[in-house]
Amino acid sequence: MKRRLQRIFLLGMLLLLVLLGTGCSGLPKVTLNPHDLYSLPKLPTKYTELNNLLNQIVEGGAEFAAPTSGTNIQTVQMLDLNGDGNDEALAFFRNSADEKPLKIYIFTADGDSYEQSTVIEGSGTSIYSIEYSDLDGDGLIELLVGWKVTTEQQALSVYALRPSGTEELIRGTDYVKYRAADLNQDQRKELVVLHADSEGNGVADYYSWRAGGLAVESSARISMNMAELSGQQGRVVSGALQDGTPALFVTGVGESARAITDILVMKDKEFTNVVLSAVTGVSTEITLFRALFPTDINGDGVTEVPWPVPLPTWDDEEGSYQRIEWRAYDINGQAETVLSTYHAIEDGWYLRLPENWGDHILVSRNAAPGEISVTFYARSESGEPVEAVLRITAITGSDRENRAVRGNRFSLKRWEETIYVAELLEGNESWQYRITEDEVCAAFNLIDTEWVSGDN
Repeated sequence: MKRRLQRIFLLGMLLLLVLLGTGCSGLPKVTLNPHDLYSLPKLPTKYTELNNLLNQIVEGGAEFAAPTSGTNIQTVQMLDLNGDGNDEALAFFRNSADEKPLKIYIFTADGDSYEQSTVIEGSGTSIYSIEYSDLDGDGLIELLVGWKVTTEQQALSVYALRPSGTEELIRGTDYVKYRAADLNQDQRKELVVLHADSEGNGVADYYSWRAGGLAVESSARISMNMAELSGQQGRVVSGALQDGTPALFVTGVGESARAITDILVMKDKEFTNVVLSAVTGVSTEITLFRALFPTDINGDGVTEVPWPVPLPTWDDEEGSYQRIEWRAYDINGQAETVLSTYHAIEDGWYLRLPENWGDHILVSRNAAPGEISVTFYARSESGEPVEAVLRITAITGSDRENRAVRGNRFSLKRWEETIYVAELLEGNESWQYRITEDEVCAAFNLIDTEWVSGDN
């Protein structure tokens, strides 16, 4: 088919040439080499020059060494660092023969070419991560670089690009995670660095901009140790409290799959952990970890923290299912449940539960070839038999289209090769908390998968 299309295209072009060359319109003859029709497009000259510069570095004994974690893990990254409308190019290398083997080359566009403007060098086993943030509000981007010093140790450096060269604002401070956020609402981002103190306790250092540089203004205690915060399960989320106050939600996972959440804010001009108990010295927010993290679950601009509550099961299988209560916080660390969900994490979806369902439901899950179903049952406090009211099914397989419309099933969502359907069952009709098809459709959501190779 491809060859046939190529022949048709060629014949059409040749016919056009004949018409142009023999017609009476007075148009000049056009000569065209058919092979030119299939030549690959050429890169702009400046990118060819950039490629030549990168090849020269490789020929000098270096090898590409992209950051291994975070959101920016490309070997060459393009970003306008100085706000002039032209992208700088950042390339990441390792040259084991040098005293400082890790290199970040920065190239600046100059007309139709690129030229090397500076090199940032570091020691360690790899470049762990890089983030870009305007920390002082001047429109220029600072570079936040995590160096992997050893298998167990990371060091954070922050660089500002000045006309006179690169200035190191923070030099190689030990850290486990960090986040840049405007917590004091002065239109400039501050930097919060999480690490262990000399006694092994978790500490959050608050860096603010003053006298042309970044310095630690204050520190706050956090509940978890660094082992609980590090790794894929530890998370730092930028969000907001109920009154809109910016906050950092820090989650670590401890023994027995416990989720520990601290909330860091500026309160009365003091950097503090608002959920740290004055009695126990640890967070009041410790619960079962269900692979869920603080997020704005209902889209109201406020960050909610997940709080799993056990749900009774149809088959009395203890601890298998949880209702997730999503709790919003005020500036004093007081929580209010604003939404409840059922998260079928293994099946990739969740349902926002009606407010009046509460403890009035039971749940069961059934896995069969090509179909995985979760059934909700009406739970009676008077001891009457429970009745099935709603079933949600994830359908896969080659005949999924036919099975998706069997009986009273109605469609919810489609994702790749899975169709999600629901069915209102007999018990729903007589239940005082019955639900409609439209309400089920509005309450059903797919779980977003985060494509992040790690934290900073």
